[in-house]
Amino acid sequence: MNAPTYAIGVDYGTNSVRALVVDTANGDEIATEVFEYPSGDAGILIDPADPNLARQNPQDHIDGFISTVKNVVIQARQHSAFTPDRIVGIGVDTTGSSPLPVDQNGTPLGILPEFQNNLAAQCWLWKDHTAHAEAAEITALAEERSEPYLTLCGGTYSSEWYWSKMLHCERIAPEVAKAAYSWVELTDFIPAYITGQHNPDTMPRGICAAGHKAMFSHRWGGLPSLDFLESLQPGFSRFRKRYTSKPQPSSQPAGQLDQRVADLVGLPARINVAAGAFDAHHGAVGSGVSPGTIVKIIGTSTCDIMTSPLDQELADIPGVCGIVPESALPGAYGIEAGQSAVGDLFNWFIKHLGPVGHEALTQEALELPPGASGLLALDWNNGNRTVLVDPRLSGLLVGQTLHTTAAEIYRALIEATAFGSLTIIERIEEHEVPVERVVMCGGIAEKNPMAMQIYADVLNRPIRIARSRQACALGAAIFGAVVGHAHRNTQSAIAAMAGTKETVYQPITSNVNTYAELYTLYRRLHDAFGGVTKQAVLGDVMKRLISIRDRARSIRHA
Repeated sequence: MNAPTYAIGVDYGTNSVRALVVDTANGDEIATEVFEYPSGDAGILIDPADPNLARQNPQDHIDGFISTVKNVVIQARQHSAFTPDRIVGIGVDTTGSSPLPVDQNGTPLGILPEFQNNLAAQCWLWKDHTAHAEAAEITALAEERSEPYLTLCGGTYSSEWYWSKMLHCERIAPEVAKAAYSWVELTDFIPAYITGQHNPDTMPRGICAAGHKAMFSHRWGGLPSLDFLESLQPGFSRFRKRYTSKPQPSSQPAGQLDQRVADLVGLPARINVAAGAFDAHHGAVGSGVSPGTIVKIIGTSTCDIMTSPLDQELADIPGVCGIVPESALPGAYGIEAGQSAVGDLFNWFIKHLGPVGHEALTQEALELPPGASGLLALDWNNGNRTVLVDPRLSGLLVGQTLHTTAAEIYRALIEATAFGSLTIIERIEEHEVPVERVVMCGGIAEKNPMAMQIYADVLNRPIRIARSRQACALGAAIFGAVVGHAHRNTQSAIAAMAGTKETVYQPITSNVNTYAELYTLYRRLHDAFGGVTKQAVLGDVMKRLISIRDRARSIRHA
């Protein structure tokens, strides 16, 4: 019998980094460790004068890797079958687009003494929306020049993404722009750092970040042209010249663990390290994604990931965050969409307006039938990521009265995120990509059965939950197992290491019917305030909500 082998998955979230040690034969997680980012507010550097700003300290990312991996190796030693030399591979995922400026040596500017207190020199976290004007400028220039760059990223460039953040830095922080030799996505920086490949010109870059956020495609020869970038800002094209020409999928190694890092974490050197990808894409892999399945990674925001075989024709889908070959699975397109505030939306309400806390609100909200609150919300408190791609949109609550309770609002916000999810699914299916199966992962999927039942009823589909509570880290470990040759390919690794729980949330017919009626009103608000409908008539919306409310309450008390 062969000795067991293990892989390590490292998952960089918005507020912390987590590492897992996973048995490559069956996906058993034998050790886990979390490092909470010490800087800023729960790891986020903010500016009270600008609510659109969200940055992170790159030193937290480096320290997080060393701390979590060192400690999971120590924990794993408690298992009799484990020894460090049985680690065959390491995978890494991060939030994104979360780029950081580096000098010519690949050192993040944010950790240099002269830039430690400069917010522009830090990692620009995914939810930083300060570059909304630059994103609109990129979109407008591509349209004006009839460039193809937007066709694979939904038709609109986002303020959350790579080029817009860099361009904004050029405009508002010339001292940082001058010092920045290159910009590197966090998901590329960590694999490069731990494999000792610090040269920005040659460090490995992942196809996930390149395709979904930097407009890379082989259709037009890679990144946007030098001329296009130079038209945005003189000198801006220098960053294209300092970007690796061939980004890799996570099924390929970025390199091998550097001796210096290996010594710090208690592992042997030369362990294969997979090319990096975004947390959502690895979370989809850790949840068993396959064609026909949409995986919803629900955290502070939500990312939706689907795949479609490369050998089948796939139309461009307006409003999605990208269609990129092999960004999630080898041999398949990765389709990304999502919502900019989900967990963040619920936490905002509980922190600022929920007087009794999450558990009490949930218990009260559970007692409310669909429609009984008379409320309808738009889930745009952090802008709209898909399908409108507009960070300048904001939240909305319609139907409140002097009798409205906190629990009613809380439930309406959860319902709004489910309606937003249905809007995304309908857009994908309109372009002939069938959604046959829904799998959820992340903290909300694990901890909030009420939300999962609401999603099942709104989507009118069964909801399955990923087997692992740490699906993103597990997905990273799966790719660690693949590059470490513990499995012959990614599909066999997923079959052995991933899966879903036995619990399935089934749609409740009466709830489905009520939510279908509410969804028609949601779409009217969505299209009116989202600018889809130019001359919207909304005079009956409040009255229809009252009618739905009265009917729901009469049935409840019958």
